[in-house]
Amino acid sequence: MNILILYAHPVETSFNAGLHRTIVVRLQAAGHTVDDCDLYAEDFDPRLTRRERLEYHNERGPGDATAPYVERLLRADALVLSYPVWNYGFPAILKGFFDRVFLPGVSFKLVNGKAQPSLYNIRKVVAVTTYGGGRFRAMLMGDPPRRLIKRMLRATVRPGASVTYLAHYGMNLSTDASRKAFMCKMASRMDAF
Repeated sequence: MNILILYAHPVETSFNAGLHRTIVVRLQAAGHTVDDCDLYAEDFDPRLTRRERLEYHNERGPGDATAPYVERLLRADALVLSYPVWNYGFPAILKGFFDRVFLPGVSFKLVNGKAQPSLYNIRKVVAVTTYGGGRFRAMLMGDPPRRLIKRMLRATVRPGASVTYLAHYGMNLSTDASRKAFMCKMASRMDAF
């Protein structure tokens, strides 16, 4: 498969960075073509500009700043997201990717004023993430990142696509053993991708 990885963490020595490296290595070892999009390393600008908002519903051309990212998204058969959960949400750089790249004509079409999903090239979605707090606290807050992946993203990609959410909760109290167990679980999922 052609797999687009969206990685969003600024620290190369973090546990998230280790997860990201393992994702890339395991998917490549399994024979997949990997497009590794490190949003921080690529200096992706998450800010939707005034012009982009005013032209949001107009079809974008090759000169648009996000055109290379749209092309990468449309070439992919699968999407892997690797990020931490901060303040019960995506890192701003990843949220900005969705705001600027998941455009009308890319991830959905407007038909009679209603959005119809159109990102049907994506047949599989996997999110790999970490939370500082525990699962119970995230549930009390409604766990927005999980809901966005399992509901919004699921509704945007090919109907019936596999959507998996792998989360290591409680990073603030994690141990070497808990991190190793999560890393092994995630690596096993990548091997079977």
